[in-house]
Amino acid sequence: MSLIEKAVERLDQLKQAGVTLPDDPAPAAQAPVVAARQAVPDVAEAVAQAATPPLTSAAPAVEPSAVAPRAVTEIDVARLAALGLVSPEQPNSPIAEQYRIIKRPLLRNVQGRGAAPLANANLVMITSSLPGEGKSFSAINLALSIAMELDHTVLLVDADVSKPSVLNTLGLPPSSGLMDVLLGQASSVGDVILRTSIEKLSVLPAGMPHRRATELLASDSMNRLLDEMATRYSDRIIIFDSPPLLVTTEARALATHMGQVVMVVESERTTQAMVRQALSTIEACPVKLMLLNKTDMASNTGHYGVYGYGYGYGYGQTREASHA
Repeated sequence: MSLIEKAVERLDQLKQAGVTLPDDPAPAAQAPVVAARQAVPDVAEAVAQAATPPLTSAAPAVEPSAVAPRAVTEIDVARLAALGLVSPEQPNSPIAEQYRIIKRPLLRNVQGRGAAPLANANLVMITSSLPGEGKSFSAINLALSIAMELDHTVLLVDADVSKPSVLNTLGLPPSSGLMDVLLGQASSVGDVILRTSIEKLSVLPAGMPHRRATELLASDSMNRLLDEMATRYSDRIIIFDSPPLLVTTEARALATHMGQVVMVVESERTTQAMVRQALSTIEACPVKLMLLNKTDMASNTGHYGVYGYGYGYGYGQTREASHA
């Protein structure tokens, strides 16, 4: 016998015993019902339970404060130092001192203290003429150095989608990234950005390789993504590790959106003709800076390279300055 049938049977028993129950549950007739409930609580409870809808299995609403924070991707800073990279563990190492010099002109432009105001000054592309000149090494070190600043955060983007190396250099496993966003396989760029254990450093991996990477980097989707990154993360400096300029056209397409471009030049290898040809492909970028890599002083320091630094606005005005 169901709960309701038992309740009805019990009500019939009450009627036969002379207990009067009202037919109209209007407010004026509530007193007898209350009395009946007080006299026979078991019946009242049975009726109440029968009239109560069953609880659903839906999860309770989660307060915003109860949402779990995004996972932090651990970076082994001791490993960075062992590889000759800038490391928070060794803020006074020779490589850290070199990149303090290198980043200053870039930061001045971002802060609006350069020779002229720049649009998208926080978008900085690191490239080279040819492979092997050290542009990925330079991009990673520059990002690590900026992450040590008190007033800036940095997002390192692996835009060398044909030969990505940022995650491997940082000792991180493969992960979704830029290509997945452009292909619509990630809902937003925020979903694939890795928050790292270096407090002010985040990483956007290259993501899935794609045979039409050049077209994707030059697409409207990429244009919208870069606009979003420049505005949504306007308080953040975004470093792009791009492909070499003379090997593919991907870097040229990317450079059209940049506020600043740093071209890495390998000492005693990159010819002046290569430098001129590479610079001619990015004439539209308002600020082009050059970084001299792998100088002879490397043998004295034991590091990958000691860097000279040249800077200028436009190709014709570029001048060189070395720092010991």
